[in-house]
Amino acid sequence: KAREQVEALYQQGKEAEAAAAAAAAAGDAALADGQGPDDAKIADDEDAAFGEVKKRVRTTAGGSTGSVRNLRIREDTAKYLLNLDTASAHYDPKSRSMREDPNPNRPANEKTFFGDNFVRNSGDFQTWQALNLHSSQAFEKGSQVHVQALPSLAEVMYQQYKSKKETMTSQSKEEVLAKYGNTAQQAPDESLLLGQTEAYVEYDRTGRVIKGQEVKKRSRYEEDVLINNHTAVWGSWWSDGAWGFACCRSCVKNSYCTGKAGEKALAESAGQMVKNLEAKAARAAAEAEARANSTLNNKHLEKGDGVWGDSAPADDEELDPAKVKAALQKLEQQQREAEAAGGDERKRKFNRVADDEGGVSAEEMEAFRLMKRRAEDPAAAFTGTDGYDML
Repeated sequence: KAREQVEALYQQGKEAEAAAAAAAAAGDAALADGQGPDDAKIADDEDAAFGEVKKRVRTTAGGSTGSVRNLRIREDTAKYLLNLDTASAHYDPKSRSMREDPNPNRPANEKTFFGDNFVRNSGDFQTWQALNLHSSQAFEKGSQVHVQALPSLAEVMYQQYKSKKETMTSQSKEEVLAKYGNTAQQAPDESLLLGQTEAYVEYDRTGRVIKGQEVKKRSRYEEDVLINNHTAVWGSWWSDGAWGFACCRSCVKNSYCTGKAGEKALAESAGQMVKNLEAKAARAAAEAEARANSTLNNKHLEKGDGVWGDSAPADDEELDPAKVKAALQKLEQQQREAEAAGGDERKRKFNRVADDEGGVSAEEMEAFRLMKRRAEDPAAAFTGTDGYDML
């Protein structure tokens, strides 16, 4: 059986050699007839040069030639005819280019030309622009990289940046999903969540645990976390609208546990604060009483003190008519002297009331009020007339 396999392999090798020899003979015959593989290449080159338009450049007998680009098919509408508004996109006749969109407000399905910049921004332009932006930002932050001077280094650094960014993004996403869950996923079956467990617990008729330990369902937030040597969690104690630790009665979350000593100090400080408030209230009451008992500060508040003001005399105050009349005559005399001096206040005599005279009396103040002219009096303007001006 092994001999037959060896003979079959030998026969296959002979057939392969014969096929190769036949192919070589057919190729030689084609070359002799002038139909080689180079003829097809020449035909392709001629076809590629068919669209090239050559022109003479400043020579009399020919010279160098150049190709005209941006040619259009004659059946296509010219770019400058797409929008005849003079305020539309600019058309450059020399380069035959219109970079902006001539009809930006027209729907996309009704347009055949979106501007030359639309083609320039397609392909790998976005990647190239992102590479240039990353290189410039990296150079500003101190990295010795330049996209024109070191293009390979810039490309490697950009690829490393993208890989690190993707890794950090995926890790952040996984941490958020692990902490808060994913609402887009289908909620698990509650029957499976409340299914069997290996923990053995016995209950009585009222639902209290007799044997074992009841497993409570935990939330997505951290629970039973003890910080700063505390033996109770934050929020285990509440007093006067403030949460705190039950172990030391502290209402500062980042404070260290002081135990019973801290609880005692807190109670003492609260008692001392109450005492200070009571002492402050007592001092304020004493000061108010002292001010109320002071005749010096309350003299101007006595009823009927209308001597120095415009108020009427008190009910129990009696005025001497003779003294009032004498005071009126004195004021009239002073007024006549002032009028004789021409109304010049500088020539008016200085009136001084000596302290031994007792100051201004109530009768003199009453005379002053009677002689005083009031702006609200309607008959004040007719003083000194016979009364016919009022008719």
